[in-house]
Amino acid sequence: MRALTWHGEEDVRVSEVPDPEIVNPHDAIVEITATAICGSDLHLYNGYMPTMREGDILGHEPMGEVVEVGDAVENLEEGDRVVVPFTISCGSCGFCQDDLYSLCDNSNPNAEMARKVMGQSPAGLFGFSHMLGGYAGGQAEYLRVPYADVGPVKVDSDLPDEQVLFLSDIFPTGYMAAENADIDEGETVAVWGCGPVGQFAIQSAWMLGAGRVVAIDRVPERLEMARQHGDAETIDFEEEDVYDRLMSMTGGRGPDSCIDAVGSEAHGTGLMGFADKAKQQLKLEADRPHVLRQAIRCCRKGGTLSVPGVYLGHVDNFPAGPMMNKGLTVKTGQTHVQRYLDPLLDRIESGEIDPSFIVTHSEDLEAGPELYEKFRDKEDGCVKAVLNP
Repeated sequence: MRALTWHGEEDVRVSEVPDPEIVNPHDAIVEITATAICGSDLHLYNGYMPTMREGDILGHEPMGEVVEVGDAVENLEEGDRVVVPFTISCGSCGFCQDDLYSLCDNSNPNAEMARKVMGQSPAGLFGFSHMLGGYAGGQAEYLRVPYADVGPVKVDSDLPDEQVLFLSDIFPTGYMAAENADIDEGETVAVWGCGPVGQFAIQSAWMLGAGRVVAIDRVPERLEMARQHGDAETIDFEEEDVYDRLMSMTGGRGPDSCIDAVGSEAHGTGLMGFADKAKQQLKLEADRPHVLRQAIRCCRKGGTLSVPGVYLGHVDNFPAGPMMNKGLTVKTGQTHVQRYLDPLLDRIESGEIDPSFIVTHSEDLEAGPELYEKFRDKEDGCVKAVLNP
């Protein structure tokens, strides 16, 4: 089959690879009809995610048609149309039983590798390094889905792929980010990053009762999308000081909740931003925590910081003192996707939200390498790219 494979920094190729096979009775094989490039994939593309190996198949936002099921899979059959969550979860461990699916105890076969770095291992993830399982990703013609009786959600309606595809990751991720922000009715929510997760965090903040949403970015197309589709007030951080503007907008109080939808590769300004970028390129720092610092400074006393943005390792100059003295609550984590699949599918099918607004580019698999570069460089108005194998 054809797949997008990783071959080092800024080197993604369309390759011929072996077709996946059933290796466990709980597996299913899905023929991919749509898959997307995620902002998290750029951490791999840019060479910042450790434990990648040449030839790894990328991608963790897939959907398609079931073409084969293992003997133990009772809830799926050939011909079912499914969306596959990026988190691989067993469904039976204590964490899965508590709906904390991204913390599954059993789905990472390389748990010891992750434990050495993190203390304990989270769940395995599709297409996201060997430390997190080494699973082949979904930017391919076919995908083996472990624990298929736990993960995929069936789509029985005739909604087009682009309306339901993002249940695989970015819609639940944005929704969980807003949920973690502990939004009370009428409160002000600030969202750093108007990429795909940020856009869904904005939408979800309104769903959960926000009275005001402020979106922060520097890319014109993303800011316009936040205004047009998210009804958000916007701040271009290259044009004005974010802290000063947020204080002005909130009477000096600060936003009630702050969402970091950027993560590892934040674009900082000034000397600190330059230093972060230099240290990351020299491998002296794993992540650029500019947004974390700024959100902690801006958030009101007793407020909540929600972090759906992916971080990969350790950061420098973290403002632990301000965070503690202001009494902030911080909530983080990979998304417990399976928890949100059915309720968010209901919102889509009821017409409350049409997630396809996020798609700016849709191409076949062969265009993948070009779209990775375009997405990374924010060229041609690229906010979200979908591939159709």
